[in-house]
Amino acid sequence: MSAALDQQVEALMRDAAARAIMPRYQHLAASDIIDKAVDDLVTIADKESELILAEGLAAILPEAAIVGEEAAHADPTVLERLGDALCWIIDPVDGTNNFAEGKPPFGVLVALAERGECIAGWILDPLSGRFCRAGRGTGAFIDGERVQARGSGADKPIAAISVLFMDQGKRTAMKDHIAPHYTLVDIPRCAAEQYPRLVTGVNDITIFERTLAWDHAAGALFLNEAGGKCARADGTPYRVDDDRKGMIGAAAPALWDDMARRLAEIG
Repeated sequence: MSAALDQQVEALMRDAAARAIMPRYQHLAASDIIDKAVDDLVTIADKESELILAEGLAAILPEAAIVGEEAAHADPTVLERLGDALCWIIDPVDGTNNFAEGKPPFGVLVALAERGECIAGWILDPLSGRFCRAGRGTGAFIDGERVQARGSGADKPIAAISVLFMDQGKRTAMKDHIAPHYTLVDIPRCAAEQYPRLVTGVNDITIFERTLAWDHAAGALFLNEAGGKCARADGTPYRVDDDRKGMIGAAAPALWDDMARRLAEIG
């Protein structure tokens, strides 16, 4: 991706955060929060942020389709655009449940996909201002500095395992056969935070069950470009137009391999 495109997207994301998100942080009224589904919220900030981002991204690349989380919730046929020649993917407020409770982490995610493969991704933490970006084949960067993923160095790898969307059988298998090999930590409930943790040595490994494009396109690319590994448990790359469940993210390929082997053993 060109430097000019990176700059345009970053400026747009920061603008959406400044205008639609941060003024409402810890100032949401009850009427500003809506239940989309069980344990799944949307706020006025999500909706306004997505409008700002969609309008701005359409101006940057008019030929690209746009798939936003809230637009797809309102009209699921929007998801059919994920495999288009070019497609913007927007998560206007990632970690909405945290945001609605007035606590971190939360973030903004934007990705650009080409025929189902993510080719660029951008991750903004509105609270700290931290900005992560990655381009296919061009590396990963945090606040303009190129980064290389690193493990925590802990004797037992530090794992954040999301079981929110697993069935009971899979949760039990995780607890009995996977958890003992790792030091478990809470998941942040925010992919915009989880992926940077894998790159910066906070966490070593994570398992995601639900892998929606707006949650994972930017982060998976960011982790892979930083030299970590993010892929389906069978080793196939993540694609934004693939609706399968389950994915492993790791700070190093060896950590990924160990987790994939353990998961294969429990079926």
